[in-house]
Formats: sequence, structure tokens, C-alpha cells
Amino acid sequence: MQSNDASNPAAKVLPDAASNLNKKAQVAEMFNNIAGKYDFLNHFLSLGIDKGWRKKAINEIATINPKRILDVATGTGDLAIAAVKTNPKEIIGVDIADQMLEVGRKKIVEQNLSEIISLRNGDSEALPFESNSFDAVTCAYGVRNFENLEAGLKEMSRVLRDGGKVAILEFSHPKAFPIKQLYQFYFRFILPVMGKILSKHSSAYTYLPESVKAFPEGKRFCEILKECGFKNPKARPLTFGITTLYTASK
Repeated sequence: MQSNDASNPAAKVLPDAASNLNKKAQVAEMFNNIAGKYDFLNHFLSLGIDKGWRKKAINEIATINPKRILDVATGTGDLAIAAVKTNPKEIIGVDIADQMLEVGRKKIVEQNLSEIISLRNGDSEALPFESNSFDAVTCAYGVRNFENLEAGLKEMSRVLRDGGKVAILEFSHPKAFPIKQLYQFYFRFILPVMGKILSKHSSAYTYLPESVKAFPEGKRFCEILKECGFKNPKARPLTFGITTLYTASK
């Protein structure tokens, strides 16, 4: 298998190139700093379309009627909350950013979902769960931030039971004119400026387009999923290819 840097150029993209911290620590620090504004910015900067993307991901895992679901890089728990519609017995969300988890826990309490959903601090590259212990594993816009992409995906495969399903949402690049050009303009000039103003964070929304640009999307990411233990990976572009929904089984 190729080295992580070779298969995932996004590993070299850092929130703060001048920092002495590794990528994992920088990502945790970045998300902790913007946690209070994260949900608002997600919905505002995506014009609310992100909610529909999550629904499509959950519809994919619903086909196997999962009873135990793991949401990796859960952040503030939006995808974990959306997964309740599959009627599982338990949903666990893990993330390395404590402040994001705190925001998520408040939402879970407000929606009376504490008996179903729990959020924990956890490293995607060393998941604290037994092998073959989940029916479905989900991840929304988190794999791009892994310090070691293959390590994180192998862990997701390890904890997924045979016959289980994974659903991953990640940003991608539209290919058709004029969406491609509009998207590039928005991502390069509008999103970083609006993100900086609204989040009060100097680099979070500059890091976002740079990491998306470097991430191995589409067919290449499906190949990486296979290399990490998944079967029959599929890439489904959503909203003209702004986001891609990846699914696979074990």
C-alpha cells in the first residue's frame, strides 16, 4: 500500500503551517475554537443544503436496519442525531474536539435523545471499541481531517461487523460548467472571508478549501476504501458534485 502522504495529499494540509503541533492536535484546537459558531456556519455557508446530504447518508445505512451505530468525527452530533430515524438501540459519536462534543451534548439533551445517543472523546485512528461491534459506521466531513487516512479507515472497518455498512460524506469538486466555476469562486473567495468574519478564526475557513482541494476524491477514494478492508465501495455525487456520498460494506 502507498504511504499515507502518497495516497492522501490532504495529510500535508495544516490549519496552521507555522504551528509546532501535529495535524491531529491542530484540527482539535481549530474545531474547539469555532465550536460555538460551527452549526450556524455549517448551515449558513452551505445554504442549508448540508441537512439534505446527511439525510441521504442516513438513508443508506437504514437499508440494513442498524441497531448499533458509530459516528466518527461526530463534531456537534448532527449526523448522529439524524441517524435516530433508523430506530437503533444505540448511537455513539466520537471526536477529538471536546468543545464540539459539549455543543452536541446540549443538543442531544434538548431533543431528549440521551438514552439513545452518547458522545465521547475518541481518536478516529485508535477507536476504543471492540472489533465487529457496530452494524453501521458513519462520518460526515471528517475523514479529510484525519492525520493518517488509512489508519482511520482501517479502524472504521475493524469495528464494523461483517455485512455492516459505512456511509461517508466528504466535499468534492463539481465537474460541469458553470457549477464548477461558481463553486471554485465561492470556495476560494467567498467562503474563507465569510468564515473568518463569522467564526472569528483566522484560518479555519482557509484550511477548508485547501484540504478539500488536496483530498483524493471519487474513484481514488473508493480504491483507498478497498485497500482498508471495505467491499463494493461506491461514490455518489450530490448537488452537482459539491459533496460525495461514499458507501461500502464489510
